[in-house]
Amino acid sequence: MKRRDFIKDSATVAAASTVGTLGFNINTYAGSPNGVVRVAVVGVRGQGNSHIKEYARMQGVEIAAICDVDDSVLKQRSGEIEKATGKKPKEYVDIRKLLEDKTIDAISIATPNHWHSLMGIWACQAGKDVYVEKPCSHTYWEGKQLVAAARKYNRIVQHGTNSRSTVALREAMQKLREGVIGDVYMARGLCFKWRDTIGRKPDGPTPAGVDYDLWLGPAPKRPFNPNRFHYNWHWNWDYGNGDIGNQGIHEMDICRWGLGVTLPTKVCSMGGHFMFDDDQVTPNTQVANLEFNKNGKKALIVFEVRHWMSNNEAGIGQRHDEKGLVTDSNCIGNVFYGSEGYMAIEGYNSYKTFLGRKQEPGPSRREGGSNWENFIKAVRSRKREDMNADIEEGHLSAALMHLANISYRVGRSIEFDSAREQIVKDAEANAMLRRKYRDPFVVPEKV
Repeated sequence: MKRRDFIKDSATVAAASTVGTLGFNINTYAGSPNGVVRVAVVGVRGQGNSHIKEYARMQGVEIAAICDVDDSVLKQRSGEIEKATGKKPKEYVDIRKLLEDKTIDAISIATPNHWHSLMGIWACQAGKDVYVEKPCSHTYWEGKQLVAAARKYNRIVQHGTNSRSTVALREAMQKLREGVIGDVYMARGLCFKWRDTIGRKPDGPTPAGVDYDLWLGPAPKRPFNPNRFHYNWHWNWDYGNGDIGNQGIHEMDICRWGLGVTLPTKVCSMGGHFMFDDDQVTPNTQVANLEFNKNGKKALIVFEVRHWMSNNEAGIGQRHDEKGLVTDSNCIGNVFYGSEGYMAIEGYNSYKTFLGRKQEPGPSRREGGSNWENFIKAVRSRKREDMNADIEEGHLSAALMHLANISYRVGRSIEFDSAREQIVKDAEANAMLRRKYRDPFVVPEKV
């Protein structure tokens, strides 16, 4: 290493030790006497491990505790954290015990969907800030309650739609606002993921070390089944919201963000469980159309889930290498259509534009960012406007997914009155805006 590079890198390290990776002084956080933000991660088997890795690399942040109903997962992650950071986190099985710990500043939720809102509300009531995975709610009503709790207790609550914090997509949204493709009238969300059958499995004994009753939480009491447990819970209405509420919620959020709309006036969704005979209950193929009133004009979101072999659209999932064109088996992204061109977004951190009738290449960018870093920044500043993915934005995007699923489940179009927050002229569909809870895991009527 050249001497000038060594001096420059040494200066950078010294600055980082004082300021931290986010550009703030790590001794200024008012919520903890030593200036360190103490985070607890709840649900650490799958996506929760991503949360752990994000916080572990940040200066001025300590993974002070982890919580999981599976003892083997809990012990494994605890050991990994101790090895990576030099500090062993506290271990909890019950979220309620964790929330009694007054040394915890924030919790980061990566549990199954049916727990998200209730944990978030409990955390707000306990004075904790919250990072909650997408979707923030299992039903429309409980998402509304989570927003109310965040406001009542003045908590920082960030939604796990990661694209909101990537450099490329924030630039893409600004380009749309500036009119790069003209008047944007339609957005498409693409969730084409090659997912194999989950097969059929009988009910059986709960694995050793798993607190299954606590895992069920708000959901109805049912026997243990591996096809309703790790990851495959996504495909059962009691715990998940199908792929439109799994991978698809990211693209649904981008659709709404780019189109500049909030809640729809009309929704129609159809599809089914095609090709496989297995335990999946939610659709593996689904098309949803959502109509909006945008400044007196109609605007449209078209969302599609496909589960098997499919084409790639607008170049999404395709790239060139030394062998030529390479096409991925998945096609995940968005397409925006305007009066002067279209924009293709791939994943969370890349966009391209194509302008005019000849589809000439326009502005493009590929650059990521960290939604977790943005969350910690807002925790420190105590300013809601510092959040890129405030919980109210998360609730509005999750609402589109909920309404699409309701239309699919009742088998007809629905009309939504956003002022009254009700599905009109359809009592059956309107009743599905909320669910029944199993005591004592009840989302409160008054937060």
